[in-house]
Amino acid sequence: MIGVPAARVNPLRTLSRRQQGLLFTGGGALIMSPDALLIKLAALPDAEILMWRGFLSALGFLLIAVVRHGRGTLGVYRRCGGTGIAVALLFSLTTCGFVLGNQYTKAGNVLMILAASPLIAALLSRLILGERLPRRTWLAIGACMLGIGMIVIDDAGVGSWVGNGFALMAATTLALNFTLCRRRPGVDMSPMLVFNGLIVGSGGALVLLLGGGVPFPELERWLLVVLLCLVIVPAGVTLLQRGPLYLPAAEVGLLLLLEVVVGTLWAWWILHEQPSPLAFVGGGLVLGTLVAKGLYDRRLELRQRRLGAGLDP
Repeated sequence: MIGVPAARVNPLRTLSRRQQGLLFTGGGALIMSPDALLIKLAALPDAEILMWRGFLSALGFLLIAVVRHGRGTLGVYRRCGGTGIAVALLFSLTTCGFVLGNQYTKAGNVLMILAASPLIAALLSRLILGERLPRRTWLAIGACMLGIGMIVIDDAGVGSWVGNGFALMAATTLALNFTLCRRRPGVDMSPMLVFNGLIVGSGGALVLLLGGGVPFPELERWLLVVLLCLVIVPAGVTLLQRGPLYLPAAEVGLLLLLEVVVGTLWAWWILHEQPSPLAFVGGGLVLGTLVAKGLYDRRLELRQRRLGAGLDP
């Protein structure tokens, strides 16, 4: 007798919603970790890097949406509604703030300020959504902020006010973006990032056209831009944008701190910018806090399941 092949099981469905959220958000943060490094290596003028990042990332986001949803792609966009439009506009400001921040100040400054997004997200979630955060989340945010401060303490007085201002804009709009996504639970907003790319790219192209034309970068820089904007940004941000479907906005922002730590290691390896001993301590504090909180939350989750199943006395 010929056996009937077993149905394929999606591995993600064997995970809890929280585990899926941790996988999406943590994976997205790790994929995005070389973002600031590649911006520095490409060394393109402001409008050029914004134009290429915008249009190439829009193409990447569209390809991901079509592969994921096929003929239902248009329906996905309709479900996003007005919130999706707001997400696209906010992420356009986040993109501009992050890119221009890296243009005008050191990458460490930008990453440190961007690390404030969990605190901003926590406050916005409390004000907009009425979400109450457990004390352990606030303690973890505080510990991670301390660690990030250690990592970039040598850069704190060097960056320009312009770059720091752009970085603060990126942190605020990113936190608001994730908070808005929590208002539409179950609706994936990542396809709307196609419009974010078109907005950013069009703005950069307009500045270049008014300035006399659109130059084409050298081949080596062009390849870096394609790798970053067509592959890394769409893949990483798509995963990050799904995080709020499963986790509170503040916890999504907390996991984004992985990008800060790993991004510092990228700079150390590629640019030979060796962190100071204090930076090593700070990175260890961030990673240790994230691991400890993840293990503690997992323990609580398992205990709640056992209580729900009547297995715990």
